[in-house]
Amino acid sequence: MADLRFRFRRSCKAMHRRSRELMMIVKGVLSTDHPVLAHIIPIRRCNLACAYCNEYDDFSKPVALDVMHRRLDRLAELGTTIITLSGGEPLLHPELDEIVARIRRHGVMAGMITNGYLLTADRIKRLNQAGLEHMQISIDNVNPDDVSKKSLKVLDKKLQLLAENAEFHVNINSVVGGGIHNPKDALEVGRRAVELGFTSTIGIIHDGDGQLQPLKPEEREVYLRMKRMAKRSYAQLNFFQDNIANGRPNDWKCRAGARYLYVCEDGLVHYCSQQRGYPAKPLELYTVEDIRREYLTVKSCAPRCTVACAHYTSYMDAWRDPQTITGPPPRTEAPELVQLETR
Repeated sequence: MADLRFRFRRSCKAMHRRSRELMMIVKGVLSTDHPVLAHIIPIRRCNLACAYCNEYDDFSKPVALDVMHRRLDRLAELGTTIITLSGGEPLLHPELDEIVARIRRHGVMAGMITNGYLLTADRIKRLNQAGLEHMQISIDNVNPDDVSKKSLKVLDKKLQLLAENAEFHVNINSVVGGGIHNPKDALEVGRRAVELGFTSTIGIIHDGDGQLQPLKPEEREVYLRMKRMAKRSYAQLNFFQDNIANGRPNDWKCRAGARYLYVCEDGLVHYCSQQRGYPAKPLELYTVEDIRREYLTVKSCAPRCTVACAHYTSYMDAWRDPQTITGPPPRTEAPELVQLETR
């Protein structure tokens, strides 16, 4: 009976979530003056050190809860539809539940990107209670190696806990490119995700500037097979990745800084995790005028960009408003980070 109640509750939450996602699209079509998605960093520190990642360190302290609250309140004031917690590793923040609850009190959708290592049954239930709606875990291989420790062998028990306890949507993202030793591992990861009732997506690892690195033939074949597997996911709309897989640039209007915001641990708004430094304006001072300017600003890094969130949030505006403002040149170096040895 307890299991039946849990499944009913999860189904009801899924229906409610889908209705809110539909309203997100309607709101986005009706107005371009608000962010669709914001990624915000509550902590830069991570418990892992994946060789391809430039988004972590091993020493940063958590952002204070009152500071996080002010930033979340400001994102809500700007009309943001979805706020996703990223890092680093957000589960390292000691007051993460309060952060998630603050997002939900504003009526904003709450998501999280995590490596999954710190999940327990109790932790998952607390995230349910806080109101988390989406979780993404990236699993890079079947067995850990010198590139990544985010392996199916290590994380499978965590996935089982999610299947048994999570009332929120779970997506498992596997990857190809970027030095991943065995591309076919992605297929096994995807099959396991679907078996457990999750959605499954495939990502193409970018270089240090978030730019395209063409896939090898074996990697392209894995990518195509994984894409066929993603039947229940929004990521069926990843048209941009087809060009990436074949080494071709994309012709599109990147609306980063407007429809998509990346808010670092210092509270600065950037285009994305790979173009930190632009516009680098404090979130507390960010206004609708900034959104309107960046909406119309050409991003010179766009043709070879692999940053999925920037692409997805720009889809709804592809048909309108040509970009007329010349933007900054793309970064020639990866965003600053502390290089760690792979653990």
